[in-house]
Amino acid sequence: MSSSPSNGSEFERHDHDACIRTALSAADAACKARSLRLTPVRRRTLEILLEAHEALGAYDVLARLDAEGFGAKPPVAYRALSFLVDAGLAHRIERLNAFVACAHPGADHDPAFLICNSCGTVAEGEAQNALAPSAAAVGFEIDRTVVEATGICPSCKDA
Repeated sequence: MSSSPSNGSEFERHDHDACIRTALSAADAACKARSLRLTPVRRRTLEILLEAHEALGAYDVLARLDAEGFGAKPPVAYRALSFLVDAGLAHRIERLNAFVACAHPGADHDPAFLICNSCGTVAEGEAQNALAPSAAAVGFEIDRTVVEATGICPSCKDA
């Protein structure tokens, strides 16, 4: 058991193995529903993100893939990560230029990321679209909202 999500909060303790199994099952279902192919390298890339519970750069993912025999060329990781993001199975954290597994794979949602400055853990929540009234007032249609907030997680705060 490690410090990671049970109900969407990576800052809470939970059964990490069960968390990964549940997320992979949801990813399989999301891909099947959309006729997408979760190849072995794409699946392993998602597993790597799920195991980390922190944002990983493409080269961090590539190093793991290479060590496991999936290839050492950057396009291997970038293609897999691009697929996962496009399929709604992972998110790119702009501020960190890194990636995390989606806490709600396959669901249409506006994520909000809480990034611990101390340990690097990233928790995904749901952004309540506070911009909607302002956007509507000027006739602007929002396609996507991503919120990234930095701070200190409960574990680091208590330490």
